Amino acid sequence: MWLLGLAALVGALGPLIAGGVGGPLGVLCLAPLAVALVMAREQLMASAAILAVMAAAVAAVGQLAGIARPAPEPAVSLWLGLLAMTVIGLSIGAGLVIGRRKRKEAEERQDGESARLTRLLSAQPHLLIAIYPHGKVRALYGRAPEGIDPDVLIRLGLTGVAADREPVAAALKQAATQGRADVAFAPLRAQDRWVSVSFKRADDNMIVALMRDATTERAREAALDQARIDAESLAGGKSRFLANMSHELRTPLNAIMGFSDIMRARLFGPMPDKYGEYSQLIHEAGAHLLDLINDVLDMSKIEADRFELFREPFDAREAVSAALRLLRLQADAATIQLRGILPARALEIDADRRALKQIVLNLVSNALKFTPKGGAITVTAQGYEGVFELVVTDTGVGISPEDLERLGRPYEQAGDSDRRAMGTGLGLSLVRSFAELHGGEMAIESTLGQGTSVTIRLPVLLPPKTASEPASDNVVAFTPVR
Repeated sequence: MWLLGLAALVGALGPLIAGGVGGPLGVLCLAPLAVALVMAREQLMASAAILAVMAAAVAAVGQLAGIARPAPEPAVSLWLGLLAMTVIGLSIGAGLVIGRRKRKEAEERQDGESARLTRLLSAQPHLLIAIYPHGKVRALYGRAPEGIDPDVLIRLGLTGVAADREPVAAALKQAATQGRADVAFAPLRAQDRWVSVSFKRADDNMIVALMRDATTERAREAALDQARIDAESLAGGKSRFLANMSHELRTPLNAIMGFSDIMRARLFGPMPDKYGEYSQLIHEAGAHLLDLINDVLDMSKIEADRFELFREPFDAREAVSAALRLLRLQADAATIQLRGILPARALEIDADRRALKQIVLNLVSNALKFTPKGGAITVTAQGYEGVFELVVTDTGVGISPEDLERLGRPYEQAGDSDRRAMGTGLGLSLVRSFAELHGGEMAIESTLGQGTSVTIRLPVLLPPKTASEPASDNVVAFTPVR
């Protein structure tokens, strides 16, 4: 900018020393424009024009004020005028030449960048397509997937190369109106292939599309879907097999237990004590096997989506008490204190009575396995805000964090080999499944060496039958009868 200022100064003072604006040096008023042209700075042309006008105005004002010196002799004025015009003319001409050369260089650089960008786009592995909103292809860059003829694509558009045109036309319309769209189709000339196209609307109302071969991906997805179907079929077959086998095993097992009961009761006369002991062992082993079979049968029904809940309104305290009575002898034999804490008022719920009883049996049985002699197991039942909550807490060995993550899945067990041999790993899995079938949940908290607490929450609590029924929250310690 300082050069323009100097040129403006020359343009203002030059005419004042030789006859003013109309004198031989009046052409120097154009000096700012000449400098801007020589600098080839188009953004300075407006400023240069303003400075030229200002220089002419200053020279004119100076001339009117009598500051300008009179014009020299005609011969001197002629030479001064020719010199000034030559300088200004050469400057303007040089500026025009320089400006033209710079514009040409800029255009060549731009053309080179465009050519380089075109080469890069043409070398990329997919096909980049510029499309008009009505679907006509404007330009192609890159490699066309197998089954796509670029000439046909340019002539007929995307819909002309697709075996099914409607989805492509719908995707184009969506891209034009909403800005983005995706579509996949089989090429008309290679229908065993699969092509994926992603559309995006550009700023100039053009649509840019990226086309790529998706045949391998589609085959992989199809293989995964088939593998999932096969796995589900195998799992269903396994569940059906277990359900059928469990049912078939129960028939001879019931006969074994029935005959062992007859032998234990000595209905047909006395027998040696040793045989009585054997019949007792047969009955206990049969009962244990029947429990395992029932667990497998229930789990297989759940996995096969064949398990049905028989919901009815009943007092949850009765089912909990019944389950605790069944386990009382086992707890006494293991020298473990078993107690139930139930509310004084009825806990009316709408649930499957057998499922609730099975939940208590499974949780307490697990607690008995992992609680040493002299320990304690507490079963607490309560209701609040439509939720029935059952908590089984023991003072056993606890569960490690690693085992805690696995428990609740079918056939997963914790503890040492002796404890694992006592079951199938279905107990907690059945509890979780029964809870979820009721729309509830199961939560386990445990610390090694301190014990475990399992909480079941079921949204099955019914409101009190009468408004006059006392809403006491008192609880009583319940000890199952022998």
